[in-house]
Amino acid sequence: MGGGGEGASGQELSTDNVKGIVLALLSSGFIGASFIIKKKGLRRAAVASGVRAGVGGYSYLMEPLWWVGMITMIVGEVANFVAYAFAPAVLVTPLGALSIIVSAVLAHFILNERLHALGVLGCVMCIAGSVVIVIHAPQEQEITSVREIWNMATQPAFLLYVVSVIVIVFVLVFYFSPLYGQSNVLIYTAICSLMGSLSVMSVKALGTSLKLTFEGTNQLIYPETWFFMLVVATCVLTQMNYLNKALDTFNTAIVSPIYYVMFTTLTILASVIMFKDWSGQSPGSIISEICGLIVVLSGTILLHVTKDYERIPQSRN
Repeated sequence: MGGGGEGASGQELSTDNVKGIVLALLSSGFIGASFIIKKKGLRRAAVASGVRAGVGGYSYLMEPLWWVGMITMIVGEVANFVAYAFAPAVLVTPLGALSIIVSAVLAHFILNERLHALGVLGCVMCIAGSVVIVIHAPQEQEITSVREIWNMATQPAFLLYVVSVIVIVFVLVFYFSPLYGQSNVLIYTAICSLMGSLSVMSVKALGTSLKLTFEGTNQLIYPETWFFMLVVATCVLTQMNYLNKALDTFNTAIVSPIYYVMFTTLTILASVIMFKDWSGQSPGSIISEICGLIVVLSGTILLHVTKDYERIPQSRN
C-alpha cells in the first residue's frame, strides 16, 4: 500500500476513502453552520444576562439557540468521527476548509460580518489548497487491532509531541489566556487546535476500534479502547470551552480560518508522527501536500487582512 510510483501522482480512491470524503464534506457543512447558530445564541445570552462568554459567563447554557448550534456541531462531529474510521487523517482533515466557506458566507449575510473580495479569494485558495492535499494524500495502512494503534501512540517521537502539547496548553491557559485572551485571537484558537490534534488521533483510534468491533473483531475488551475514549472526551470538552470564548470575543470570519489552519497543520503533523503517513511516499507527493498547506495558509491570511481584531461590543445583538 502507498507504493512509490502511484504515490507520486496521488492515491487511487478506494470505496472507504470515498465514504470518508463524503462524510467529511457533510461534517464541514454542519460545523460551518453551527458556528453561526452558536454565535447568534451567544449574542442573545449576552444581551439577556449582561455577561458574555468571553469574560467567563455561562448564561448561553440556558439559550435554546445555542443548543441548536451545539446539536448541529455534534452532528457534524459525529460525521467527522465516522469519516476518520474510513479514511486517513491527512485526507479527511483538509476537507474542513468547507466549514470556513460556510461560516464566512453565512456570517456575511446573517451576522453582518462583511466578507470582502479578498476574503472570497481567500476562501477559494483554502479550497484549492485542500484539493491539492487530498489529491496527494497517502494510502492508509491496514490496522487490525487497537493495540497496533496503541504501539504507534506510545512510540518516543509521538510521546514527545504529546508532552509538548500538554505543556504549551497549560502555559496558554494559565498564563497567556488571562493576560491576552481578550485581545489576541491566537490564544484561544491555539488551545483549541493543540487539543484538537490530540483528539483527532484518539478519534482515529476509537473510530477504528469501533469499526473493527462492528466487523466482528471485538476491540471493547481492550483497555486501550476505553483510554482513547477518555482522551477524546477530555480534549473535546476543552476545545468546546475555548472555542466558545473565541467565537464570543472575535468575528467568526476570523476565528474559523485561523482555527482551521492551526488545527489542520497540527493534526497533519501529529498524524505524520504517529501513523507515519509520509513513509513510502515520493518526495513529489510530500512537497505537493506541503504546498497545498501553504496555499491554504495564504488564503486564511487574505481572510484575516479583510477583518479587524476588535472585540465584539457588549451591546451588539
